[in-house]
Amino acid sequence: MALRQRAYSNRSSDYFVRVIEDIGRALEPTETQLAALERSYRSTGEFLVNCPEFDGLLVEIHPQGSRELGTITRPSNPERSGFDIDLVARLGPTAYQKYGPTDGPARLLKDLFSTLQRYADQHGLRLRRWERCATLEYAGGMCADIAPIIDMPSFVALHGDLHGWIPDRALKQYQPTNPRGYTREFNRIASISPVFTEMLKSVIAMDSAREKRAEIKPLSNPGDVFGRLLCRFIQVLKLHRDVAFQGTSLAPSSVFITSLAAAAYEQLAPLPHANPLDLLMHIVTEMPRHFSVGPGWETDEWRIDNPTAPGDNLASSMNTSQRQQAFVQWHEKLKDDLADLFETIELQLGADRVIKKIDAAFGAKASSSVQTAQMERQAQNRATGRAPIFTAAGITVPNTSRSHTFFGD
Repeated sequence: MALRQRAYSNRSSDYFVRVIEDIGRALEPTETQLAALERSYRSTGEFLVNCPEFDGLLVEIHPQGSRELGTITRPSNPERSGFDIDLVARLGPTAYQKYGPTDGPARLLKDLFSTLQRYADQHGLRLRRWERCATLEYAGGMCADIAPIIDMPSFVALHGDLHGWIPDRALKQYQPTNPRGYTREFNRIASISPVFTEMLKSVIAMDSAREKRAEIKPLSNPGDVFGRLLCRFIQVLKLHRDVAFQGTSLAPSSVFITSLAAAAYEQLAPLPHANPLDLLMHIVTEMPRHFSVGPGWETDEWRIDNPTAPGDNLASSMNTSQRQQAFVQWHEKLKDDLADLFETIELQLGADRVIKKIDAAFGAKASSSVQTAQMERQAQNRATGRAPIFTAAGITVPNTSRSHTFFGD
């Protein structure tokens, strides 16, 4: 593959990598919020583990989604301060004997909802029921989406030992899913070492070694998943989406953006790039190449086939003409906004101009977090008599000379 010529200096790349690190850290839960998240998660899990409805059927309560991948962001709703977490109530294959007939998916959701309603009533929480999951709203604004999945190993799926079935939206049958396999595959991709032709000034590389009744699987150690280069890229893409689509319902889903960015990263990271900024721009440009387009009933069908769950289309939420058109327009805006920001940095037009560009592209919270972090660094530099240097310190760039293992493997 022929890569475009390098457009930006290492100084600009180092500066921007520091910017996305500042933004990423501001998007993530604080230590207090992480502790509250863990307490609520474990409390809910313990209740489900001991409920009579799933006695002998429940195997594990485990997290899925952005918290587990390390791509979590704060809710786009400015009135909410809490974080969202996605949980799975994982049942063994024998659960299909109870929930297998034609009305099984509906009964499974009904039992899950009635069980969680008792928990919500005991703790004064609000419970919402959706098509195939239930949402608990905790104090402090945190929400947990809980979905039931029945283990159903597959011999043809990647990570098929983790494959399962989840009720479809009509609650008439089951469809394939594999959140644990998706996490395992994402972690493999995120661990790919990018090839940079010029060394970063400062990189923190982490080495991680992680370590009959149903289990409550621990949330991944934040230090193991947050801060990885691919995760930081995805966080800023999701944040730009949230700002661009604020007040509308046409935003591309997180799994769609995450899957596109991960596929592009897997292809591009092993190829030579001058620096992380160069890699990010190439990933953004190539994202639309990583879904297929075919004929559909009312509009073209976009597909991202989930290799860990054959038959699961990770782009299914995009299959309306309005959403597809909105994505195309957003993608052009994303490229334009990034190019505008990078040029402002490259031409050294001043911190105020950079902050304004960040505010326009990523919102007030992002620009405020960058401004605060820069002021703190300037104060530290003045105190130590050092000139300000913007480096990539804090971003975890995978090092293939070291082994990496992750929860879910």
